[in-house]
Amino acid sequence: MALRVRTLTPEEHLAFLNTLDSASFLQTPAWGVVKREWRSESIGWVDEADGDKVLGAGLVLYRRLPKMRRSLAYLPEGPVIDWSDPDLSRWLTPLVEHLSSQGAFGVRMGPPVVTRRWSAATVKAALAEGNARRLGEVPADHTDHIALGVAEQLRALGWRPPAQTTSGFAVGQPRYVFQLPLEDRDEEAVLAGMNQLWRRNIRKAAKAGVQVTYGGLDDLPAFHELYVHTARRDHFTPRPLSYFETMMKALSGEDPDRFRLYLAHHEGDLVAATIGVRVGTHVWYSYGASSTHKREVRASNAIQWRMIQDALAVGARVYDLRGITDTLDPNDPHIGLLQFKLGTGGQAVEYLGEWDLPISRLLYSAFDLYMRRRG
Repeated sequence: MALRVRTLTPEEHLAFLNTLDSASFLQTPAWGVVKREWRSESIGWVDEADGDKVLGAGLVLYRRLPKMRRSLAYLPEGPVIDWSDPDLSRWLTPLVEHLSSQGAFGVRMGPPVVTRRWSAATVKAALAEGNARRLGEVPADHTDHIALGVAEQLRALGWRPPAQTTSGFAVGQPRYVFQLPLEDRDEEAVLAGMNQLWRRNIRKAAKAGVQVTYGGLDDLPAFHELYVHTARRDHFTPRPLSYFETMMKALSGEDPDRFRLYLAHHEGDLVAATIGVRVGTHVWYSYGASSTHKREVRASNAIQWRMIQDALAVGARVYDLRGITDTLDPNDPHIGLLQFKLGTGGQAVEYLGEWDLPISRLLYSAFDLYMRRRG
């Protein structure tokens, strides 16, 4: 079967995604609306002999180089194709041809392919022993050899990983994430898998009277105020309120169950807030904020537990706490985030990471230099 790539309407794109158990929310048509500083395009793979049936899909975000008409084509956590195909050139060659015709000087993609998994127990043991400084140095509980074959194919086709920053996080989307498996589990089983501190903090929040509710568009300013407070405390650059307003409208407009704002109050004070995103059987903890005041009421644990309960209620298979770094260094400032997520009893998961293909090597080199200087 010879494949070609064509532009899809948002309706065609969404219809294809709805045939799957899940896909990254970064590969939904609505995400192109959220990332409005990029030009977006929905694309689909079809059989050249029968162009109606969509066999794969992707959301492409185009970012122009400064003072240039050419763009980087970016498919975050995508595309959604058959990554187990032993001949990935069938999919990737027509992709590159299409993107080149759209003026792309290079392509960056993030194959949604898991390479390794480490249980919470394995990671905790590695932290206690102190012999490894990086997660990749720890023997994994599971290694996917098909995924390793994907990496070999990509290299043979000229793709390469982009340069890494010094922050411990990937250039674009995180390569390492933390996930809590939910399939064939109930609340009792999930609670039993958590560590003692998490269970105690969930009970403590309930006893203290922390109330977790859902919020709407009118509640986003309160969320954002707490989010900015969190950014100042934890030293990251916050997104503007308008970003979250666009995100809520776009994702909820595509599917009313796609976006949910959670608010945790204690005696009338907003002490924690989160944003959850769902596509099919996969639920993501996307953004979070917490107050430095009243941390003793453990609202962050309470709000996470409510999100997990909701994920179980809709039959989700995975609750995804998103990015972690691969550091196991006890002196690294990112280690606290890993330790918090470890308490859920889930898994550290390594994806294949993002890969680049230069179409114009001269322009790609200029872009690479530009990004290195920014980093």
